[in-house]
Amino acid sequence: MRPALRRLFLLALAHDAEAALRADGRWRTRCLHCRSTLEFDADGTPLGHGTLEHVVPQAWFGKRAAAALTREVGDAANDARNLALACAGCNHDKGKGPDARGPNDERAREVVAALLARRLERWAVPREPGEVRD
Repeated sequence: MRPALRRLFLLALAHDAEAALRADGRWRTRCLHCRSTLEFDADGTPLGHGTLEHVVPQAWFGKRAAAALTREVGDAANDARNLALACAGCNHDKGKGPDARGPNDERAREVVAALLARRLERWAVPREPGEVRD
């Protein structure tokens, strides 16, 4: 896995109130969508079916129809507010649904707005280096 991608995983984990860095050095959290348990190595590498979810799809940035949503994440696809963790099944299903319909589709915007609200509810101040939370 590329170091840049691992950094994004760690950024999402550090800002996820449900993510816990356990004493064994592994992260544990839940899928943003289905709430299944996800585990990650200390360096951010997924252990199993965890994926990085861009809540507001990357392809929506720069599109007028998505401007209100992208402003909520600082107009940057890789802003920590836009990064969440999801199981592979949920992430791929989202890609076939709202992501594919695009920001001009009202229902797609509603679904993404609801997901973004859920992500922001899980927002956390980053943990201090070495801090363990169970």
